[in-house]
Amino acid sequence: MRRTPLAAAAFLIAAFPAAAFAQDAYTKAAKAQFDMVKEYLSKSAAKVPDDVYAFRPTPEVRTFGQLIGHVADANFGICAVAAGTKPPQGGFEKGKTSKADLTKALDESLAYCDSVIAALDDVKGAESVMFFGRSMPKLSVFNFNIQHCNESYGTLVAYMRLKGIVPPSSEGSP
Repeated sequence: MRRTPLAAAAFLIAAFPAAAFAQDAYTKAAKAQFDMVKEYLSKSAAKVPDDVYAFRPTPEVRTFGQLIGHVADANFGICAVAAGTKPPQGGFEKGKTSKADLTKALDESLAYCDSVIAALDDVKGAESVMFFGRSMPKLSVFNFNIQHCNESYGTLVAYMRLKGIVPPSSEGSP
């Protein structure tokens, strides 16, 4: 008879993974991933000289500066969806060309996304919003933004390498 509580406790521990007991594990993981890529993006924008902001490897692709503006626009737009609001800023990819303006826009967009993820937890992050015509959890929208940031950083790395600039991710940990 005394084995019943012990057996029940053992069953519960085996039946539920440790992650189920971790508070806001999914939100914390998303924040950690965003923290890594935002450092690389911000350091890239700051590191690249002014004249490289006009560089484009081929006529069909964005300049380095346009890509920084694109990331800022996307951060404001995507994170606003996760927040359930309208983007607070935008128009950088096509409206700004200077390193100072674009670096400021990028850093402000990263800070905005930080504020959005700070307001989420696993419960709020599971709430649905419309994104690209589909109902998705807010945290999935935020993770889409992380993916977009990583893809964009990969493009920035190629641009920097073409100009002989070592990207931040090759210099060591952020």
